[in-house]
Amino acid sequence: MPSLALTAGLGLKAEHYDAAVSARACGLWFEVHPENYMVSGGPRLGWLEAVREQHPVSLHGVSLSLAGESEPDAAHLQRLAALARRIRPALISEHLAWSAWNGHYFPDLLPFARTTEALHRIAANIGRAQDALATAIAIENPAHYLRFDGHAWDEIDFLAELARRTGCTLLLDINNVHVSARNLGYSAEAWLDRFPQALVSEVHLAGHSQDPALGEALLIDSHDAPVAPEVWALYRRVIERAGARPTLIERDGNVPAFDALMQERSMAEAALREGTPTPETLA
Repeated sequence: MPSLALTAGLGLKAEHYDAAVSARACGLWFEVHPENYMVSGGPRLGWLEAVREQHPVSLHGVSLSLAGESEPDAAHLQRLAALARRIRPALISEHLAWSAWNGHYFPDLLPFARTTEALHRIAANIGRAQDALATAIAIENPAHYLRFDGHAWDEIDFLAELARRTGCTLLLDINNVHVSARNLGYSAEAWLDRFPQALVSEVHLAGHSQDPALGEALLIDSHDAPVAPEVWALYRRVIERAGARPTLIERDGNVPAFDALMQERSMAEAALREGTPTPETLA
């Protein structure tokens, strides 16, 4: 069985199954969207199991719709729990968003107003998911593209309160922080300095792109490019303050060769080795 000492990992893509099985880098792990593997058999699940025999695997969900008006679909949760029992993932995470309404699913992670009512609803849905999975999950901070009226809670306070109420941890997506800060006009550095680093169980790094019409005025969390220098700088800032956390390189479009992704992974691993937290930031 592979070691659970996670350092830097990669999002697993079908074209890289063979390379992933053969890779032997220390601390390497892979993350998948469980929705692609929630079946009883077949070649795709077989490949995931082969990778899992060599490396830790994380499940990063995209469709629980935790911020939705309805409870997570019970059948979906059952299939997710069955996959988790089969794969025994090192980490399980989901997005702070909604994607389902009245039985209809939307191919996006949609925003919501951070109200106290939403806090109660999302905390209850996280509890249902954690009960079904028999483990804590990590909740990812979203990317923002426009100002959204109706917020009663600061975003960081909202995430911290969810963790306090449910026992969940937080997945800190640093590209989402950079994209959101640029789009809404605030300091990514100041936002990260306020973030409760002790609650972070996983970090995501990814590339982004400019909107075709608006250019730099609107950045898109597209996952189709290498991690930008600005995001690497923010990552090093986080690691220097908070210490090492399992870190994933996400790439969902314009996917390069496996060796190119491993080179990016090496940059994250180097930052993890070099980062030294200051004692006052761990409180």
